Amino acid sequence: MQEQLRTIGERALAELGAAADEAALEAWRVRYLGRRGELSQALRGLGELPPEERPAVGQVANEVKQQLEAAYAARRTALAEEAVARAFEAERVDVTLPGRIPALGRLHIITQTLREIYEIFSRMGFAIYETPEVETDELNFQLLNIPPHHPARDMWSTLYTDREGVLLRTHTSPGQIRLMREMCPAPIRAILPGKVYRYEQVSARYEFMLHQVEGLVVGKNIHMSDLKGVLEAFARQVFAGMRRWRFRGSYFPFTEPSMEMDIECVICGGPGCPVCKYSGWVEILGSGMVHPRVLQNGGYDPAVYSGFAFGMGAERITMLKYGINDIRYFFSNDPRFLAQFG
Repeated sequence: MQEQLRTIGERALAELGAAADEAALEAWRVRYLGRRGELSQALRGLGELPPEERPAVGQVANEVKQQLEAAYAARRTALAEEAVARAFEAERVDVTLPGRIPALGRLHIITQTLREIYEIFSRMGFAIYETPEVETDELNFQLLNIPPHHPARDMWSTLYTDREGVLLRTHTSPGQIRLMREMCPAPIRAILPGKVYRYEQVSARYEFMLHQVEGLVVGKNIHMSDLKGVLEAFARQVFAGMRRWRFRGSYFPFTEPSMEMDIECVICGGPGCPVCKYSGWVEILGSGMVHPRVLQNGGYDPAVYSGFAFGMGAERITMLKYGINDIRYFFSNDPRFLAQFG
């Protein structure tokens, strides 16, 4: 019996050196030190020995078991150290290699378009005036000649807040009232850029948030011809080499008369596509002469002063300028799309 235990111990130690990983080491432990291992199986015959032989055999059994457990622990530690050493070697940094050039960020394509719009109007003498994104119903609608329950409110799908009379602005036009009240009676020539929010179904043409640039000119002897001249000068610069544009009569409660400016669809070139609703033309902005009531709400005497206003969407301008057929690309954060406009 004692010789059998020593033989098991010698064979186990010999095999232990061949265990090259955790899986092999665990298989060795189960084979020799487990409940059904060879050492346990051999010790089950201890009760069949004569009483006088049992102490000696038990002592040998304990010595073999302790020897195997110590060898197992040592081998396990050695394997762990080898794994750490391999990881260090694999992840070693060669400090003599040239460094990696960090990837540079870039301006978002909408930011680029906005800056281009700012520059164009700045050359025409327009200042930049920023206004809040959270507005009151009074400024967003009422003072712009859109009283409560007016059907024109259906033109904007409004996002209201929990506070009565407070909303996310649906257009940048409330800034007209703020600017006029701040500047009155001085003349005004300014653009009012910013984000606007509408409860829209997101699609290829519409987003619930977009960027607008409002324009406002107030002074004496301001005429529709001045408005058309400014818009034509803008269109020539932002759409260099475009084919055609047109002015079309429209309706906005805060301008009278009102008109929209269209350009020939740059996606399809005229035959029609989903972006232009198969008309061959795409609206780029709305405009008109400031309504006398709006001038009066801003503090100006409509008998003395006149003015014009316009509003355009930066996303629409960008889509037409670069031939992009889906507005959702701008806010999807896909680097493959954004990297094209570095």
